[in-house]
Amino acid sequence: MMNNIVRIGIVGSDGRMGRQLIKSIIQTPGVLLGAVVVNTCSWLIGHDAGTLVNHSVLGIPITDKLDAVINNFDILIDFTSPQGTLTYLPFCKKHHKSMVIGTTGFNDVEIMLIKNSSQEIPIVYSSNFSIGATLILKVVEKIATVMGERADIEIMEAHHRKKVDSPSGTALAMGEAIAKVLKWDFSRHAVYSKDRVTGPRLEKTIGFTSIRCGNIIGEHKALFADIDEHIEISHKSLDRSVFAKGAITAALWLHTKKTGFFSMIDVLELQDI
Repeated sequence: MMNNIVRIGIVGSDGRMGRQLIKSIIQTPGVLLGAVVVNTCSWLIGHDAGTLVNHSVLGIPITDKLDAVINNFDILIDFTSPQGTLTYLPFCKKHHKSMVIGTTGFNDVEIMLIKNSSQEIPIVYSSNFSIGATLILKVVEKIATVMGERADIEIMEAHHRKKVDSPSGTALAMGEAIAKVLKWDFSRHAVYSKDRVTGPRLEKTIGFTSIRCGNIIGEHKALFADIDEHIEISHKSLDRSVFAKGAITAALWLHTKKTGFFSMIDVLELQDI
């Protein structure tokens, strides 16, 4: 690293988040766009990264070969797919590159692979890099501690029509946070909209409802409903820049770490709130 500048590589750069990351890195002091990688079928290969986001030429050609730009970045930011992430993970381990992972939709085995890799390289993994969404996780923990045992708990989320995984990673993280403080086995207490049947509500369940429509960037709501009162806590992402800014903040925080598996809770130092 030269002059303490954190050099960032981006994969999945032909997607909406990839383009937003390029824009945000260009605008952020202390970081430098080092590499922009797309899949082998992309028509963007060979184009300049700056022109991709209507910026002046940056002199960074877009490539589909991560090994060709291995010396150009220190931290890889990955908002792709589980398959993509699990391709980049061993590469980063081999070359001792840190990772910021915003991909969602992993199964338990894949999450364990990421955690095991963090014994060799530092990784920040989060289903949502928004500061507000991270704060929501801490708020639902506090509410669940006080009224979770007696309230009906519902988590509702909405995203754009092209989002594949459901419920969203953020919704699941909210449910897992609630289950943890209540000492519930999340897999036994979670009930998903596709699995619901008619009849009275089951006690001690965390319900999930997912909506996929239009171009909704991301909306999440947790409802704790008791007989005489209820609490709603909600968050809306109005622009993808909030995710990019959070990922860059994570990269700046991560660059001094040698190994470890971290979340945005760690990055924002919210563990004791």
